[in-house]
Amino acid sequence: MNHTPVPTPGRLDSVLSDLAQMSRSQAAVLIADRQVMVDGVVVSKASFKLRGGETLQWQAPQVSIPRIDPEDVPLDILYEDDHLIAINKPPGMTTHPAGSVQSGTLVNALLGRMSLPQQEDYDTEGGYRPGIVHRLDKDTSGVIVVAKTVAAHAALASSFKERHTQKTYLAIAAGQWKAAQSVNVDAPIGRDPLQRQRMMVGGAASREAQTRFVPLAQHPDGHGRTLALVQCEPRTGRTHQIRVHLMHLGSAILGDAVYGRPSEVIGRQALHAWKLEIPHPVSGDPLQLQAPAPDDLIQAWVGLGGEWPADRV
Repeated sequence: MNHTPVPTPGRLDSVLSDLAQMSRSQAAVLIADRQVMVDGVVVSKASFKLRGGETLQWQAPQVSIPRIDPEDVPLDILYEDDHLIAINKPPGMTTHPAGSVQSGTLVNALLGRMSLPQQEDYDTEGGYRPGIVHRLDKDTSGVIVVAKTVAAHAALASSFKERHTQKTYLAIAAGQWKAAQSVNVDAPIGRDPLQRQRMMVGGAASREAQTRFVPLAQHPDGHGRTLALVQCEPRTGRTHQIRVHLMHLGSAILGDAVYGRPSEVIGRQALHAWKLEIPHPVSGDPLQLQAPAPDDLIQAWVGLGGEWPADRV
């Protein structure tokens, strides 16, 4: 039985969805099955109003391990040893199966070439994702690390949780920035209560989120706007963190149809996980991983009249 204080007011099914990291419909089923208590009293109505401050208890459903088919999908391998593998994930590839997406994911591709730790060996909150330590959005490219053993998964997960990692992204974003002046954003991120697929500063069950942004270059886009090539350094790992913080600054990522608008010069959000520095899960030695800047990102910037910096390739 899980016990968690209710952080903010809201409907029972909505709050449970955020706290238990499940869909709202899954939360509604648990409530209807009388598996949820508020301050020790069973509540079976999904629309029950919470004030905030109550103690929510729920019995998590039994999880069955789904079948994930191994697939022969080419991968751009940046580094590999007996403990982990680092991939340069292409845009358009989902990290792990979820919902209606059960094939073509990074996990499908990895299972086509190796075995990965099984679900019963470690905690996989949020779905079955063997070996996955962190995620990239479907249309974000770049470095992603996957554990090959249970011990490596535990060590890597701890490194991310304790912030012993350093992540560096590159993005093309709208808006004019003060030249060479970094911007630190410290703004909690939670789920948008009106559009459940989006996150927002504040929002439901928000958690601390910190990102440092460094403008590298700026150029007019020919339509009266200024675009900036920005280095992004997230210090926490919230869902959509860089995208949400840039939108919060009024500088949405080029091509981001969720937090900005589509672009004619790039068919996805112009965001790339360029570098990742982590301690090796066994030796503890610093491991520096880098995924070259992708062609579509470079071509978008050059096509707008900018010059791609030689030290960010």
